[in-house]
Amino acid sequence: MTHVSALPVLLVDDDPQVLHSASIVLRTSGVAHVITVEDSRAVMPLLAEQEVGVLVLDLTMPHLAGHALLEQVVGDYPDIPVILMTATNDLETAVQCMQAGASDYLVKPVEASRLVSSIKRALELRTLRAEVLSLKDRLLTGTPHQREAFAEIITQSQAMFAIFRYLEAIAPSPQPVLITGETGTGKELVARALHRLSARPGALVAVNVAGLDDTMFSDTLFGHTRGAFTGADQARDGVIASTGEGTLFLDEIGDLSVASQVKLLRLLQEGTFYPLGADRPRQSHARIVCATNTEVAQRVSAGTFRKDLYYRLRTHQIELPPLRARRGDLPLLVHHFVAQAARVLGKAVPTEPPALYQLLNTYSFPGNVRELEALVFDAVARHQGAILSLHSFKEAIAGKPRLTATESPEEPRTGLAACFPEPLPTLKEVEAALLTEALRRADGNQGVAAGLLGLSREALNKRLRRRQPPARPAEPVA
Repeated sequence: MTHVSALPVLLVDDDPQVLHSASIVLRTSGVAHVITVEDSRAVMPLLAEQEVGVLVLDLTMPHLAGHALLEQVVGDYPDIPVILMTATNDLETAVQCMQAGASDYLVKPVEASRLVSSIKRALELRTLRAEVLSLKDRLLTGTPHQREAFAEIITQSQAMFAIFRYLEAIAPSPQPVLITGETGTGKELVARALHRLSARPGALVAVNVAGLDDTMFSDTLFGHTRGAFTGADQARDGVIASTGEGTLFLDEIGDLSVASQVKLLRLLQEGTFYPLGADRPRQSHARIVCATNTEVAQRVSAGTFRKDLYYRLRTHQIELPPLRARRGDLPLLVHHFVAQAARVLGKAVPTEPPALYQLLNTYSFPGNVRELEALVFDAVARHQGAILSLHSFKEAIAGKPRLTATESPEEPRTGLAACFPEPLPTLKEVEAALLTEALRRADGNQGVAAGLLGLSREALNKRLRRRQPPARPAEPVA
């Protein structure tokens, strides 16, 4: 599907001077493709061959009047917004045109800013309608339509599939996207998938903005002119210019300084930017995708992140779930990373023992998928036999956060609560509860349960045997 913002604007007027001046205004404001037509009779044949984003139509024209042409366009091409222009400032005429299906009514001479804002508003509304229809279509299915676009993301999670379907719906939109989630959840992978789905003609360019002061941020994104500062011997384009009509991915946006936030907001609102040292703005045709692992809403409340920028960015927002919320993906991910690590290291692919998944299910993975990948790579690098050893996993996980009851709501805890109840339980009760809970978390694997409790397997077996009731003596046979 063609991006609505990339479709041409069609100007129809019998005055060539009006067409010329309006097309210059639009191109100056960033509308790259403008088609002009002087004869209204040529409009319907043109629409049959050429898709347009917005139709700007003069009301009073020879041969085929604007009223009649409006009815034909609304009847045959209801998705195309029609903006009417006329020298007649008459309320009744304006009401009739709006009732007939016009999206706006402009009185000549039209101010340049009024014309541009009307066209951009019509394009945005058309984009939103297309997104609603696309999202409705995708929500009726359980899997994404273009699964190949998400090949880099290993998952069988329904929550992730819902995100994929949402990405398919918003892909044609030129509006910014905000991707949030913990470190290691795959925010850049999602940005890449979104770029592939969008089929934008430019490349995806990624920039980590964390740690950039305002000058470095401006120079990196917007570039500079010759002589803009000491050492600027040559002009240099920033990443926005090199991105072209592609996607600009700004990572760690939550750490951006307030001064840089103002410049990013102007870029999103006006589609223009100033290279350092320049006194004339340049147009940006890139789509902006931002990512952060911080709670942006909290930063807005604290006054360290601009509220207007936050609401502009969250036009389309995606919250990626942590790995502990999609533990059903662990076998898929481990198998993928084991094969990948073996290929990189030139080793035979080892067998994954079932106890490995029981062990990993007890871990909270604060580093998410990225941490799991590192654990698997280290284990494959160190393994010697045919079966992958658990030693490196136990070594890495030892002393690190474990899953809690609140992180696994589908499996409620049994036994003692996090804080001791009243009256205080006995040591025997505490031991029984700990043994039961460790075995539950280890899915019955005594070796894993012993590791959770800091015991040897023999010590755990001894405690389990003490809990078993003594065998009853056999009754004598009469």
